[in-house]
Amino acid sequence: MGKDTGFLEYTRKNNIDVPPKDRIENFEEFHKMLDSENRRKQAARCMNCGVPFCQSAMNLSGMVTGCPLHNLIPEFNNELYLGHDKHAFDRLHKTSNFPEFTGRVCPALCEKACMCGQYGEAVTVHDNELYLVETAYANGDIKPMIPSIRSGKRVAVVGSGPSGLAVADELNHRGHTVEVFEREDEIGGLLMYGIPNMKLDKSVIFRRRKLMEEEGVVFRTSVNVGSDKKSQELLDKFDAVVLCCGAKKARPLAVADPEKVSGVYYAVDFLTRTTKALMKASDRSVEALKKQGGYIDAAGKNVVIVGGGDTGNDCIGTVIRHGAKSVTAIEMMPKPPVERAASNPWPEWPKVLKTDYGHEEAIYLFGEDPRVYETTVKSVATDKKGKLKSIETVKVKFENGKLVEVAGTEKTLKCDLLLIAAGFIGCEDYVAESFNVKRSPRGAVVTDTDSYRVPGTKIFSAGDMHRGQSLVVWAISEGRACAAEVDKFFMGYSNL
Repeated sequence: MGKDTGFLEYTRKNNIDVPPKDRIENFEEFHKMLDSENRRKQAARCMNCGVPFCQSAMNLSGMVTGCPLHNLIPEFNNELYLGHDKHAFDRLHKTSNFPEFTGRVCPALCEKACMCGQYGEAVTVHDNELYLVETAYANGDIKPMIPSIRSGKRVAVVGSGPSGLAVADELNHRGHTVEVFEREDEIGGLLMYGIPNMKLDKSVIFRRRKLMEEEGVVFRTSVNVGSDKKSQELLDKFDAVVLCCGAKKARPLAVADPEKVSGVYYAVDFLTRTTKALMKASDRSVEALKKQGGYIDAAGKNVVIVGGGDTGNDCIGTVIRHGAKSVTAIEMMPKPPVERAASNPWPEWPKVLKTDYGHEEAIYLFGEDPRVYETTVKSVATDKKGKLKSIETVKVKFENGKLVEVAGTEKTLKCDLLLIAAGFIGCEDYVAESFNVKRSPRGAVVTDTDSYRVPGTKIFSAGDMHRGQSLVVWAISEGRACAAEVDKFFMGYSNL
């Protein structure tokens, strides 16, 4: 505990956000880091608790609270406060492969379990983490770590999202030879094409790729394993194959099939098209995007988004930057309370209303929160050419565990663009079928109990493909644990 009275002397101060009126003009990251003096004051607020729930990843009432990576949070906060930035980063990097990702996109499970947050405001763990990794890059403290000895074992990782990258990073540092296969033209999975630039600039992924390539990892993009490249080729060539293809089978909306109704899209397809256009544009301004073209444009349209999670919020922020005429976000669940309920005590995950950046921008631009709760889409209406023109919504509620419509609550909304951000229902069929692996009712690859290995094979699985749709931090955690199991499979033991 670097400063005994730090939590009493200093109040929480977040990174500074660019105001909505300015940030909606471009796709630049809008969280601006505090200077080092203020950052150290924030680190001084850490109480170095005897039982640090922040790094526990405990399951309480069916929800995890605390960091799934078990980051050594009091340790790096202490070093940060003392001005030992390199030592602080070393403690962070011991458990976290990619803090530049989690420091941007993680919902900070650690902070929800922070002791300071029980009666006041939590320590800025998330912002401290980002400061440490970006300072380490700026100071040249992050250098290629090239293994001096190679084991002779070869690993194929299918999928380059956060879990696949973590598997590759760990096994490469252990001395195994790793090749990563990615069907898209760039690595990163949903980090690249599922999360907008203003939340995670793609230069951050390119920087990490360069480092991993210097360390010996080989990336093979635009290779669709299970389709244009046969699974048997990998099984014949490599000593182990790790499937990290995500849970990319989108949950459909029965009344609005994107293949049948013009103007209906899955959210990730919509976000991907915008990101790809931005990567070709001259800069990250809205003007440059419009000049580039080649994306699903929401300009001047009445947009409805189905789904209230992070992806739905990212869609709100994106369509606002496009210049949407209006935006409505539909959620089936009831509106959460603003304050914790008595039945949801600390350090459980707080079931409270979260107003994210997209919601803030919509409130600024349109004067009201875009979210409509306990509602679903009942039907869609099109013109004679099959182009979407409106939707009919209806209120819903849960009765005896089942979702039912509330009679007489139908409402018609103008809608030119309908985005489905209702989550995912498992991995895509063709990859699992090509490797002849079984899937659970949730669409995840079936492995041995408490294991990442498919029974009786040299096939492993990690991340969303293994656990179902989840967070980036869980994907990295899964990748690290899977890598340790692959290492033990090769060597008979593992020090990962």
